[in-house]
Amino acid sequence: MTTTTLERSAPAASLPTRRLGRTDMNITRVGFGAWAIGGADWAVGWGTQDDRDSIAAIQHAVRSGVNWIDTAAVYGLGHSEEVVREALADIPKSEQPYVFTKCGLIWDEKDRKAFPKQVGAPASLKREVEASLKRLGVERIDLYQMHWPAEDGTPLDVYWQVLLDLKKEGKVRAVGLSNHNVAQLEAAEKIGHVETLQPPFSAIRREVAGAEIPWCHAHETGVIVYSPMQAGLLTGTFTVERAKALPKDDWRSRNGEYQGDKLIANLKLADAFKPIAERHKTTVASVALAWTLAWPGVTGAIVGARNAAQIDGWIDAGRLELTKDDMAEVAAAIKATGAGKGPELPAA
Repeated sequence: MTTTTLERSAPAASLPTRRLGRTDMNITRVGFGAWAIGGADWAVGWGTQDDRDSIAAIQHAVRSGVNWIDTAAVYGLGHSEEVVREALADIPKSEQPYVFTKCGLIWDEKDRKAFPKQVGAPASLKREVEASLKRLGVERIDLYQMHWPAEDGTPLDVYWQVLLDLKKEGKVRAVGLSNHNVAQLEAAEKIGHVETLQPPFSAIRREVAGAEIPWCHAHETGVIVYSPMQAGLLTGTFTVERAKALPKDDWRSRNGEYQGDKLIANLKLADAFKPIAERHKTTVASVALAWTLAWPGVTGAIVGARNAAQIDGWIDAGRLELTKDDMAEVAAAIKATGAGKGPELPAA
């Protein structure tokens, strides 16, 4: 069972925290993302993954001060949640991180490579939460999020009410939405407070900075962004050669951002982060993360890692504060390279 804020003791290392919206949880500015550790055998896998490396990565992140893990039932078609459970088993209860997971994507066990369906039917969501509780080995999920808007005909007000009810029942501690737009946030807010939003956000993919993040900031909705390093493009170590060598079971091999002119522009933007990283005596990856955290309204950033060593490449972002000059330098690089879409600087 995950413990309450008051019952948690400090990890071996500590990182600054921010309150997650109106919830009673104070989270570190970076959290461990468990998408890649789901493995390769599904539609949006990251290639072959050793569970022992995944467990070591999670435990190293917690020892380094990270106090939350973000996973989803669909990652590895249940496998990511199972790996998270194994990792937590060796961490004292008082030091265990918050565990966030998601629902609303249903897969076909007979065709694991088929893309999951976006389902919001109440009976399905109720089955999903029980399955996630079992896979994670917890009595209550700290944050439960609808992964994508439903496409099975279930209205938003119906599936959002189910999540609100799960909170009332004590099965989950807080509830949020992932990959929902402002109109959908407004509709949900009329029924019950949207405690969190989980959108994609990076210096390449910036669209949500125009509407969704400002909305959340105004409504005290916590924002935990995913893919802040654009799935490796903004680490400072990604190359054209590496993009060409991506295996077929890695979803990035089929994504336009990793091909042609887009790839070149993205890598030039990553190169522009290097002088900033040198000034702060940190890594390009940490600068890319800190850039997302500098936007008003963003509470934390989800960062994946497939082994313990990768944690050390971005953990500095949990403390790094970029200056106005740093942000202006990134904005200039965005304009010069033409990388991505969306606002280049936070509103004054």
